[in-house]
Amino acid sequence: MKRAALRVREFITEMDKRYCNAHVSVGGLDSITLLLFIRKLGYDIPAISVSGVEDKSIQTIHKQLGVTRLKSYKSKVEVLNTIGFPVISKRIAGKIDLLQHPTENNKTVRHAIITGECGAQGHFATNSRMQLPQKWLRLFAGMANEEYGTHYQTAPFQVSNKCCYYLKEKPCDDWAKEHNSWPFLGMMASEGGQREEALVEHGCNYYGKTTMRSAPFAPFLRQDILQLALDLEVPVPEIYGEIKRKPDGTLYTTKAQRTGCSMCGFGIHLEERPHRFDRLRERNEQEWHFWMYECCTDPETEEKYGWGRVLDWIGVGWEDVPAQQISMFDYMEGER
Repeated sequence: MKRAALRVREFITEMDKRYCNAHVSVGGLDSITLLLFIRKLGYDIPAISVSGVEDKSIQTIHKQLGVTRLKSYKSKVEVLNTIGFPVISKRIAGKIDLLQHPTENNKTVRHAIITGECGAQGHFATNSRMQLPQKWLRLFAGMANEEYGTHYQTAPFQVSNKCCYYLKEKPCDDWAKEHNSWPFLGMMASEGGQREEALVEHGCNYYGKTTMRSAPFAPFLRQDILQLALDLEVPVPEIYGEIKRKPDGTLYTTKAQRTGCSMCGFGIHLEERPHRFDRLRERNEQEWHFWMYECCTDPETEEKYGWGRVLDWIGVGWEDVPAQQISMFDYMEGER
């Protein structure tokens, strides 16, 4: 915690030297905890959020804490219909997006995505990380069949990694520019993916030519965040349930472990059931029905469809109600 506090002080000091401001970009429990941690250190800096993309219980906490509410530049429905579905991972969705929108300018990149063969910029490497795994090539690279003599499938929906840009990133970036301010982010390297890569490469506090940011919790594990939330008596949004401790001392939240936009599908193929859409069904079946069946209109048939089509395509169950498996620990808790 001392190191995190030091990173906060260092960043604010550096912002002062550069005649810049600092703010906290707030979303779920991690960044709510960060906001209260910074306030505990004596810094009363602004907090901003595109709260409308968060769960209602998170929006309630944002309001209690005086978080400035920003608006998305596109609605969730607009994003899914005009941009594409955020599914699998940001990195893979970005590659599928390129395959689905071929141009002469992205021809070399698309070749690398399909074959793993890079041009001069990639030092003519073969079997590069640019290539999509075969599992996803089979499902999404059908538009390249004629050129490559393959027999891949063509998905009946668009895929994109740009959803966050329109829903959250651009509104927050524009607010920051208007206020000459740079963000504190609640990111942790332990979350993996592109966040881990960025934090490992640039560290907690980053001062680049075009961007600056602080992630004081970068080295934290989930247990560190939950313990700090308890220590600071952070108001926990209802979607997470409560923070409790297992017999071995491990902290956990009794409901959702992580949250995000209700229409986000990144990582859904890795979740065991009940997964995030199952939990949405438990909380609000009407909203679940809309996102699964009705949020999009097929441009060719004018048929209504939703996440159900996407999950069927990638082999993730959703339409049945999954059996709830109770652990011995939960059983013992219920008996008390």
